[in-house]
Amino acid sequence: MHCFPDQAAGTLFPIPANMAPAFSRAIVIGASSGIGAALVRELAAQGCRVGALARRGDLLEELARSLPTGAVLPRVHDVHDFDAVPELFAELVSELGGVDLVVFAAGIMPKTGRDEYDTAKDLDQLAVNLGACIAWCNQAAMTMRAQRSGTIVGISSIAGERGRKGNPVYCTSKAAMNTYLEALRNRLAESGVHVCTIKPGYIDTDMTKGLPGLFWLISAEQAARAILTAARRRANERFGPRRWWFVGTALRAIPSFLFRHLNV
Repeated sequence: MHCFPDQAAGTLFPIPANMAPAFSRAIVIGASSGIGAALVRELAAQGCRVGALARRGDLLEELARSLPTGAVLPRVHDVHDFDAVPELFAELVSELGGVDLVVFAAGIMPKTGRDEYDTAKDLDQLAVNLGACIAWCNQAAMTMRAQRSGTIVGISSIAGERGRKGNPVYCTSKAAMNTYLEALRNRLAESGVHVCTIKPGYIDTDMTKGLPGLFWLISAEQAARAILTAARRRANERFGPRRWWFVGTALRAIPSFLFRHLNV
């Protein structure tokens, strides 16, 4: 038996390792690279069949070919297309024979100059990071509520803890995502459906390449294993790695009049 911190409650709770259920049928949105692709590989290695969605079909097909035949159902999908979600979700659930895990791992963080106020770029971040998350998680919520079981995981970011001047709208999208996922968790709790919010620190992916000042950097594979462990143990919120909880707590404690002077 091990103890793991529940960041939402600030307490310790015991979870016997042999009580953490495995997933058998999953859908991962944003699966062509980074954390999403690592999650698909890890799930397939655990014997799970996975519906893998992303915009870049060539990378999805390459991912599917690298795994056992039939383990991955690749689907090309642009997350801007909210209207396509209900039909695509139903198609995958039918082909998988059900669903017990849905992970929203899509996200963008374009470079933003300190004197840049590009409304089109900002709204696109909201569409991908927040709008698409809502579109897919709402669909998962309706299906899982009806079957009274399942787990939804949203890959957010520690950036959602405060409004940083370097990436105002990226922070906004992740803060809003955190609130939405918490509300969804509260709404679905009585139905036996769990919603897990993951707040990674620095992960070695295309999104972080070239960024200065990175520390505690871990691989996408390490992140994927930790995310699935948190999902199986029904964590409410989990920083990744968990030492980022201390960073998040410290960031939230800094008064606004001081935080605005930090170069973050």
